[in-house]
Amino acid sequence: MKETKKHTKHTALIKPIGGDYHQNEWAIFGAPCGIINQFAKDLGAELSKKAKIGYIDATHQEIKTDHPFHAYYQDKQAFAQIDTHSSFAEKQNKKYFSELDLLLINGNHFLGDKQIVFVNEKKKESLSRKLDRLKDFRILVVENEEQEVHDFLKPHITEKVKIFKVNELEKIANHILEDNENYIPVLNGLVLAGGKSVRMGEDKGSLSYYGKPQREYEADLLSEFCDSVFLSLNQNQNADEQNAYSIIKDTFTGLGPYGAILSAFREFPNQAWLTVACDLPLLNKESLNLLVEKRNPSKLATCFHNPETKFPEPLITIWEPRAYPVLLEFLSQGYSCPRKVLINTDIEEIHVEKVDFMENVNDPQAYAMIKEKIKN
Repeated sequence: MKETKKHTKHTALIKPIGGDYHQNEWAIFGAPCGIINQFAKDLGAELSKKAKIGYIDATHQEIKTDHPFHAYYQDKQAFAQIDTHSSFAEKQNKKYFSELDLLLINGNHFLGDKQIVFVNEKKKESLSRKLDRLKDFRILVVENEEQEVHDFLKPHITEKVKIFKVNELEKIANHILEDNENYIPVLNGLVLAGGKSVRMGEDKGSLSYYGKPQREYEADLLSEFCDSVFLSLNQNQNADEQNAYSIIKDTFTGLGPYGAILSAFREFPNQAWLTVACDLPLLNKESLNLLVEKRNPSKLATCFHNPETKFPEPLITIWEPRAYPVLLEFLSQGYSCPRKVLINTDIEEIHVEKVDFMENVNDPQAYAMIKEKIKN
């Protein structure tokens, strides 16, 4: 009997790690909100010494405003504030917290990807009804070493659960920060070789400066710094059968390098991408090594400052996973320029004196000049 293929209504996509709000979120529950709020503030003060922290909470009191607006934005000297009557829309919240390193959550009101649980008699019965929230139980907080842990919690205390006293804030913060530091996204390489090469008159990625197609030469360079390396091609390009590297075809079409970066994130949203244009014949190990050494995973991206344009250089950039929703957000506003994203977000920008490795070649005259320069 012939098997029928199961129909799927929607395209299966790999989902980014984390919860509804952030890729690294910690929900605190098991105690009254007053205790949780104070604990979050005290813990946040410790965490903020080394990281950018956010906190999600709810209030039991009615908030009254003296303005008629559904949404009210106020730009202050040190920060901006938005008051809105709209509630958080599920699956649309990560954009608010993309620049944070981690997010604390009042778990009495909101779910979080990882959990910090209090042992508190006032919330014992309530906690017993929330055991389904223990998806990734990491920290148990007790008042003192003699405090008895709830019987219903004991089966959930595995080797990965660390027990701390409530006043051991520095130890708790260090444990969370260590967990955060241990998670550095895998770095992939992506050679952007899907352009139309209109000015050159032939495929720039196939040009040879060093005895092989330039896209493969650059892929070889990236392979020394990245776990995996891919060639980015448009839908109409055919990969050389002898090519040693995997291909990612554009699924965000008509957007140039921007679409290529988004297409790579669509395939592997939880990995970082070191992207280089295929028309950089002077790209070298020294520049790539500096970029990787200066990589800051807590930023949206790490790139070089181009003194000629006086802007960040988008053609040689490490994009962290947190950049994916931001790139999509910019696209939804009609922007498809990677440099514009770098200019308007929190990035690590590297200043160097020698910048010839950033020189890109777009026409036959420049190609001939660079080949002669390399030969000499």
